[in-house]
Amino acid sequence: MARSLHNRSVQTRLRSLQRRVRVAGKPAGEELRALISAIDKAAKRGIIHRNAANRRKARLQKMAAALAAQK
Repeated sequence: MARSLHNRSVQTRLRSLQRRVRVAGKPAGEELRALISAIDKAAKRGIIHRNAANRRKARLQKMAAALAAQK
């Protein structure tokens, strides 16, 4: 029971970090690094699947590259 509550809180934190990065017009490097680190930690602990973590990070980096190219 306690483990599932902890996993749920980690997933909620990931979603809110992703939302914060997505809503920001140009996400700061610090926010992006914090999100990628949180995704890696969740994958390492088995909260999200390793491939899902890699997919999320790839999409984030693609979004950041597209925003940088617009500049």
